[in-house]
Formats: sequence, structure tokens, C-alpha cells
Amino acid sequence: MTVPSIISSITSSSPISSELPLTVDRPRWYVAYTWARHEKKVAQHFAERGIAYFLPLYTSIHNWNKRRVEVSLPLFPGYIFVHTHQHARYKPLSVPGVAHFVGTAKAPTEISAEEIELLQKAILMGRAVEPHPYLAPGNRVRIASGPMSGVTGTIQRTSAGCRIIISVDMIMRSVAVEVDAACLTAA
Repeated sequence: MTVPSIISSITSSSPISSELPLTVDRPRWYVAYTWARHEKKVAQHFAERGIAYFLPLYTSIHNWNKRRVEVSLPLFPGYIFVHTHQHARYKPLSVPGVAHFVGTAKAPTEISAEEIELLQKAILMGRAVEPHPYLAPGNRVRIASGPMSGVTGTIQRTSAGCRIIISVDMIMRSVAVEVDAACLTAA
């Protein structure tokens, strides 16, 4: 069983508004690609330098030397979300362990604040969250009631019920969240 956790320098008392006009240099979400297994170290460097970031983690049980150890692992291995102004987006690239932004050679691609909010909402719900292979758009569903209402994703049936797969298209990664099938509707 996995238990979600979160490392983030964004606080819930300061919501991110996406209602500002695009001409204003407002902070935007980007995805930074990190060296292998350096996500937590990069997050630590971001915190020390005052760079806003979001690193979703999940807890997993590993067996080492006949011992069961609980470890926190990144939900998206190799990636960390960065919230920065367009004119200051070079700062995260100066952090040791950051390889580059996800995007084109000319500029990083912005990720929507809604996708980040959906991920944060799914993790903060306290439900079992775990990495899942990326699924191409298929049968999309929307959660109609409950605290996660409005979240859309792809449904997957399991022996224990069902779960919804939330995909981040830009990095081709997905997470699975267990939900009650009674609160799902077609998207």
C-alpha cells in the first residue's frame, strides 16, 4: 500500500491565480528534468534558493537485507515542477542536478496551473497514489461528487473497485488514484 506525501514550497494559504492576463509576467509552472535519483536533492536546493517547486512523493515498502523499509519516492521519477517567472526561469537551471526544462530548444513549455492543482488535490486527499504507466487518451471520466469533484482522467477497473488515472501529457507520466465508481460520470 502506498501513502501519499508531498514536498512543496507552495503553501495552501497562497493560491495560484490563473486569472491574470498573459501580458503580465506572472509565475508559470514548468517541468525540470533532473539527473537520475536527484529529485529530493534538487528540491532541497530549490528551497535553499527560494525557488518555488512541487515534488509529489509516495511511500513504498522495499525489502533490503531481510528488512522491510518504508521509503518516499518521487511520483514522477526524473521530474520536478518549478513555479517561476518567465524572466527568472534560468535560476532553476543553475541548481546542481537540473539537466534542462521540458520543452523545445527555444523555450520551456508551460504546464497549466490546473494540472498542478489537480495533482496537489489528488495527493492531499490522502488516498492511495502511486505511479502508473502513461495511458493515451481513451475513456475519459469525471468525478461528479465528493472532495475530488471535477477531476477528469481515465478509468481503470481493479479487483478492489476502480481507480482514475490522471495524466500529465507534457512529460508523458500518469498517477493512479483509487475512487468510488458510484461518483464517476462520462467526461
